[in-house]
Amino acid sequence: MEDAQVVNLIVRRAAAGDSLAWEDLVHRFNRRIYNICYRFSGSAEHADDLTQEVFIKMFKTLSTYDVERGAFMTWVTTITRNLLVDHFRKSKQDRATDSIDAGTSPEEDSLTLADQLEDGGLRPDEVQKKRQVAEMVHQGLQKLSPELREALILRDLQDMDYREIATALKVPEGTVKSRINRGRAELARLLSRTYKQVI
Repeated sequence: MEDAQVVNLIVRRAAAGDSLAWEDLVHRFNRRIYNICYRFSGSAEHADDLTQEVFIKMFKTLSTYDVERGAFMTWVTTITRNLLVDHFRKSKQDRATDSIDAGTSPEEDSLTLADQLEDGGLRPDEVQKKRQVAEMVHQGLQKLSPELREALILRDLQDMDYREIATALKVPEGTVKSRINRGRAELARLLSRTYKQVI
């Protein structure tokens, strides 16, 4: 049985009230949803809260998921994205004055871009350099507009295809591609500026 079929079976069982199936869904999708929330919000605390809100919303609306309308992960991403947009709108003024969190916890370290790449027996100084680059990328993402940031997160960090992203964001594929291209160019510009300041 393919993974999508397995997930759909688990979703049906969870929607019918099977608590073990619901726990399985939470286990399968928790890290991915948390990563999206963390990359978007830039805060582990906010990401925890937002992830919980996503799961509450999922639990309440699980019976509305229609397998014919797309993959479950696309449906979950749409819920997550809508919640993040609402969160952004509510906290827009706070975000305008907030600085990027300075420190990271061990939990956050496990979610950095550096940790998504293989260490391959790197020397400690190389590992440190990878961590610094990952932190620069994370900080750069926080400076992008929400539209560009979410498109980059879904494509480059969550590895969703253009069609899935278009469905999740409710925009045409061309718009998705445009946002990704603009986001990558803006992120490269920000990283170039940051790199020059660091040297």
